[in-house]
Amino acid sequence: MGRDESSRSTPPDETEESVDASPTFRLSLYVRDIGTSVGAVMLVGALLFAVSGVWPPLVAIESGSMEPHIDTGDMVFVMDAERFSEQEGRHGVVTAAEGSKTGYRTFQQYGDVIVFAPNGNEERTPIIHRSMLWVDAGENWYDRANQTYIGNADSCDELRNCPAPHSGFITKGDNKVTNTKYDQVTGASTVVRPEWVIGTGTFRIPRLGYVRVQPSQLWHTSVSIPMGEASVPAAS
Repeated sequence: MGRDESSRSTPPDETEESVDASPTFRLSLYVRDIGTSVGAVMLVGALLFAVSGVWPPLVAIESGSMEPHIDTGDMVFVMDAERFSEQEGRHGVVTAAEGSKTGYRTFQQYGDVIVFAPNGNEERTPIIHRSMLWVDAGENWYDRANQTYIGNADSCDELRNCPAPHSGFITKGDNKVTNTKYDQVTGASTVVRPEWVIGTGTFRIPRLGYVRVQPSQLWHTSVSIPMGEASVPAAS
């Protein structure tokens, strides 16, 4: 009988390549993973921009002037005010005064929440607050204002930004403790011209704004939300 060859170990396939565990190979894998991650972030960012029409499409909230409807640490998705707008409004923005008549609400209250450049200064951190009234240039808007939000002013003459220096929006934060007056009364901004509006807040992602990982600047920007009389940096 011939010798039993079945117990012999099978020789390795000479065509099978061994895994290269060299530092160069590991580095190439690391670079590839980083590139894939960055590419994925850029792709999602591009899709969000295509939908919103605003860059960056996400803002992170760093202060509490919009609480309890938008909390510190939330991320808010921002849409071009005139993009897909189905509501009657000024330049795509529905004020709280208009919303109270039609029942239109965002973030649990009447009217749109807008992100805007205070005093039109793009070098300053944007503000995210609710649009309250539309006023025309030269208008005495004292009688149309909510008397709770104008402080101790007894007439237009005693009210900052009244008569209105130009047409635009009167704005205010939702926080009933820190933001008791209109921004145009406290001096956070003059009447907000439509061209200063960056976009309207659409929905929030709770606490996502606390995440500060690169390449985070592709995703969001910081937004200032004045607290009462003072302008406090905020991430919106």
